[in-house]
Amino acid sequence: EVQLVESGGGLVQAGGSLRLSCAASGFTFGSYGIRWFRQAPGKEREGVSCISSNDGSRYYVDSVKGRFTISIDKARNTVYLQMNNLEPEDAAVYYCEAGYYCTIPVLPFERTDYWGRGTQVTVSS
Repeated sequence: EVQLVESGGGLVQAGGSLRLSCAASGFTFGSYGIRWFRQAPGKEREGVSCISSNDGSRYYVDSVKGRFTISIDKARNTVYLQMNNLEPEDAAVYYCEAGYYCTIPVLPFERTDYWGRGTQVTVSS
């Protein structure tokens, strides 16, 4: 089955950390960009970070720069989002998707081929 599965969400206090995983099965990252975006209740979807499988270029929305780190493990076909110093404003459902191409700012892909169902991140103040 071809899919992307997010995991690693949970409840954390402000200032804490979480590491999200985006695992691909049934396909390889190849030349895809892998993008994380989030959506909180009543808010618009927001691109958080993107990594290019080709050259490892990384992109972040300004609000997470210096706190979040995106990385890729091609051997495991998994992309990670390390989130440190979490703030209540980071609370949302986080999704990953595979498509073309990563941009600055972290805009939606021109074409998305795969996406996951999301993982909930809750940050208590």
